[in-house]
Amino acid sequence: MTRSHLRRDLGQTLPIYIWLTGILLFVAFAFFAFAQAASARNGAQSAADAAALAAAQDSRDELVEGLGLSIGEGDDWLDWLAGDKYTGAGSQGAADALAAQNDSTVTGLSPAEVNGFPGFRVEVRTNYTVGDSIIPGTESKHANAEATAIIKPRCDVDPSADPEKVVEFDCDGEESFEIDPDDFERGDLPDASVLFSVHLAG
Repeated sequence: MTRSHLRRDLGQTLPIYIWLTGILLFVAFAFFAFAQAASARNGAQSAADAAALAAAQDSRDELVEGLGLSIGEGDDWLDWLAGDKYTGAGSQGAADALAAQNDSTVTGLSPAEVNGFPGFRVEVRTNYTVGDSIIPGTESKHANAEATAIIKPRCDVDPSADPEKVVEFDCDGEESFEIDPDDFERGDLPDASVLFSVHLAG
């Protein structure tokens, strides 16, 4: 093969190499953009999950506080075991705090019910954006996500139990315990996690 033929072949293949290199670079940048978006979505979802759990946990603490205060004060204290007698007064602050720890902001919080169990639905938006990429607009695009957490009672009592007498509690995965309304101190209650579980719905 003569030198002129070699030069002619190189001249023909060079544009193909440049074209292929451009395609590969575009694909690489596109994958990077999708990875950026996925990372932002995952961050938003983590923030939403944490905020929803925080709101529900705050209300669970309110439930246990209310239960402790109501024992011995009347015959309706067992109603607190249903898990729906909270006001949710501190839920917004709890959700805001956990979202902020995940560099996000709560954009919506509302009561929710899943399979008969009460809880909270939280919507968040990341404070950060997806970032610059080859896809227009991502530099100003925030990720959004939502999550719902519920409060589920873990303890049962005999339906015929007399709230003015000793009541036995049978709790999932825990030893049973008794409460005597006439001889009760708030320290007698077990940890909140024994009485109520909090978990994400879905």
